[in-house]
Order: sequence, then C-alpha cells, then structure tokens
Amino acid sequence: MTEKIIILDFGSQVTQLIGRRLRELNVYCEIFPYNKVPALDESVKGVILSGSPCSVRDSNAPQINLEGIKGRYPLLGICYGAQYLAYKFGGTVESSLTREYGRAMLEVKDSSSPLFQGVSSRSQVWMSHGDTISTLPAGAKVIASTESVANAAFSFVGEPTFAVQFHPEVFHTTEGSKILGDFAFGICGCSGDWTPDSFIETTVEALKEKIGNDKVILGLSGGVDSTVAGVLLNKAIGHNLTCIFVNNGLLRKNEYEDVLESYRDMDLNVIGADASEDFLRELAGVTEPEAKRKIIGRLFVETFEKYAREIKGARWLAQGTIYPDVIESAGIEGIASKIKSHHNVGGLPEKMNLGIVEPLRMLFKDEVRRVGRALGIKDELVGRHPFPGPSLAIRVIGDITKEKLDILREADDIFIKGLRSYDCSSLHIPSASDPRLEAKNLYDAIWQAGVILLPVKSVGVMGDERTYENPVALRAVVSTDAMTADWFHFPYDFLARVSNDIINKVKGVNRVVYDISSKPPATIEWE
Repeated sequence: MTEKIIILDFGSQVTQLIGRRLRELNVYCEIFPYNKVPALDESVKGVILSGSPCSVRDSNAPQINLEGIKGRYPLLGICYGAQYLAYKFGGTVESSLTREYGRAMLEVKDSSSPLFQGVSSRSQVWMSHGDTISTLPAGAKVIASTESVANAAFSFVGEPTFAVQFHPEVFHTTEGSKILGDFAFGICGCSGDWTPDSFIETTVEALKEKIGNDKVILGLSGGVDSTVAGVLLNKAIGHNLTCIFVNNGLLRKNEYEDVLESYRDMDLNVIGADASEDFLRELAGVTEPEAKRKIIGRLFVETFEKYAREIKGARWLAQGTIYPDVIESAGIEGIASKIKSHHNVGGLPEKMNLGIVEPLRMLFKDEVRRVGRALGIKDELVGRHPFPGPSLAIRVIGDITKEKLDILREADDIFIKGLRSYDCSSLHIPSASDPRLEAKNLYDAIWQAGVILLPVKSVGVMGDERTYENPVALRAVVSTDAMTADWFHFPYDFLARVSNDIINKVKGVNRVVYDISSKPPATIEWE
C-alpha cells in the first residue's frame, strides 16, 4: 500500500503547488476538496490544510470536522489552514489593518521544533492573507515570527499539529521545500519512495490486472501526456493497444509525418488518420475563436470514432488525463470555480460504450516527463512544449486559409528550430520540463512557445520595393502549470537572428514583434 499525505483544499489557487513540492521530494500525496474528506487508513501518513480566498470569520467560511484527524495524524495548516486551527480551537483571528502580502523575513523562535530542522534561523517567506492570528489557542506555542506577524508559525504542545501563516509551497519562500520536507519526513515519517521507477512498476501491474487481454484504443496527439500513456500501456498489454493519431490539417510543419515516424521507432501500433481536408473545409470563413474550437472538437470526435469502429473487439478507451485535469474538473462549489473543462475528463461520447483507462491521472506534468525519461522515451518527445488542442487554428487570428497556415508554419519552424539550436548551457537556466535539470538550449528553458499570424498588414521595404505584408508575433513563456506564466527574457542576439531569418525566408511576412505580456492579465494563446 503506497504511503501518502492527504491535502485538503479550501480553494487556494496554489494548492496544487503543495502537491508538486511534496512529489518533488518523492512523497506521494493526493488533493481532495475540504468537504469530501476520504476515509483515512494506515497508508495516510499526514494531513495538510490548504489556504483559501475565504476568511475564517465569515459566516459561510468553509468548515471541516477535524475529529479523528487532529491529534491522531500529523497535521499542518497553511495560511487559511493555520487560521482555521487557531480560530476553531479557541484562538483569535482578526482582520489585519493592511493586507499582509509579499515577501517577509521569518525568524525561527524555537529551533528545536521538528518543523524547522535544517531551516535557517532567518529566511524569506511569502505572505498572502488579509486576516492574522492575534492570540493562539490554549496549548499552542509560537515557533516562528516575522516583523509584522507575531504568530507566523505555531504548534500544539504534545501532538504533531503545526501551522504556518505563510506559504511554504511557493517559490518565493526560499526554504519552503525544507519545511515541507521536515513535515513529510521528520514528522509524518514518510520514506520518500514515490519515484518514476516505482510508479512504472505498480502502474504496469495494475493495467495488466484491469485490462487483461482486452483491446484498448488511445488517441495520440504527439504531446508528452498521450505519448507516455501509450508507452505505459504498450509495456503492459503490447499490441492489444491501438493508437490513433489524427491529422487535422492544423499541425506544425511536417509534424504529422515526423510524429508518426517517431512512434514507429517505439514499436507502438499507430494508425494515422488524415482528415486535414475535412477540417479546412469546415473552418473556411470562420473567424470567431470559440466557433473554431467547437468545429475542431466535433470533427476530431467524428474522425476518431470513424477509425475506432474499425478496431474490432475494443473494450477500453485510454486517455492522457493528468492530475491537474482531475483537480480542475472537480472544483470546489462556491469557492474555487472550475478553471477549464478539459477534453480528457468526461471526454469522448458515451455512445462508444468503452471503459475509460487513465494511467497518468495521478501525475503532475513534470512527473509525466520524469516517467517518460525513465521509460526511455526520446527527449524530443518527453520535453515537447504543450500545444493547444485546436492547433494552429487559434494562432491564425481571423479566418483560416491554407496560404495563411503555410506562412505560419514556415515562421514557426524557424522560431522553434532557433530555440533548439541556441546553446544556453553556460547561462545555467533551469529546464522548464524538470527544474532539477539545466536547460541545454532555449527550447528546454521555455514552457511553451509559438508564432501568431496577425490579421493586419504593415508597410515594409525590401530592396528597392515597398511591401505590404503580415506581421507575426513571437510568444514564449515560462510557467509550472500554465495557470500563471511570465514572458521569457530572450538574449537580444537571438531575437535579432530569428527576426532576420523569418523576414528574409518567409514570403508574406515583413515584420516580427515579441509579445511581452504575462498571464494574468493576458493568456498564453491569443485566441
């Protein structure tokens, strides 16, 4: 039975980061809404209460019954979780005169506390709360403070219950991973055995037991999630797995052929479904982004079903659903709304009468990549940037034509090849696909990149002639989960080189701009 820590989510936008930080320590954890607490058994080593946009003083503040948890299991309250522990057990929580948000210096008051073993006596933490704990409950003691927050961290004497008003899970808390590690290893007694190899071993065995000799269909996209899911399934059931790769006519330059060739080298049973003419015909003249998405989604399902019907005896539909998809689709009613309706959760029509198998549904994106590397999948597939489901349709702003797609493909090809060829190993930039690794080139340093073809024209001069052609926008961001993102700070020589190459080599483009908008307020894609 896999040991785990349970995280109870009160609606914080960074709850997933708690899980990610624990997983980075090779500690398995699961996230549940605060009002859907699972049955706790001997596999549970500890419980964490997350932050929340709510105040514990509100009449409709989220409440949880901690009977059977507090004092029985190691417990850590973070931000709202800390305030809830104080308020619920007799302390006082008051509204701060000013919102406590941003960096602060934490001073450890009790160096013997198991929560701060190996943590510096003074270190930077990140505050984000409007309330503050003014008095502690009976039986609790201060273990750390900041200049403006006396009770920044506290513990209950005689039991393994701890609380911090700051966020140890965020990057700006410089020793946050140490604090979470002290909780997981020193207080909860976790062994840290959640590794890619252990995941592969247990998942392959579970897939064999669940599927047996049945046939399975998987929709491949060329992305890391579906690729890793395919290789795991292939390891478990071999050629009882059939993969379908749909060409919607909106892929990058040579992508359909290149990806199919990559999969053949991996001994996957793959069917190529070329429906490019159908997609382009139905998208003709459509300019509204949501209308594009709906057409593409409908045609994908129709194409997939058409080819899936040819696979006789299939009983399972495999999907590349990952853990953030599951969490986001669950949501917390009244607190955290659903961030997106993901195509993998509740995906293809029920009329297919297939069972669903999702071998990656408990993994974060970076864990999927680690598993992919452990499976021996080539790095150009494991490290691929996310690519939107509607493909280049939402990077051609306005109506879609073959001519526009060809212009965009050429410009995008120059950009992506330029990222891959620019050696940045001497800059010591973390890899976007696994922060434990250093990026060898700019592509590895970036979460997602692409080119957008703009629906305007601008005047230019080439030789002795005036031109009136399209500008393109380069987009490149760094992120951990795509919920927030910042624009990538390119070396100027790279931007100069790529701009020059695109303008000189792509007929129809005479201007290149770089999008320096972060998310929020912008989104990663333009449509």
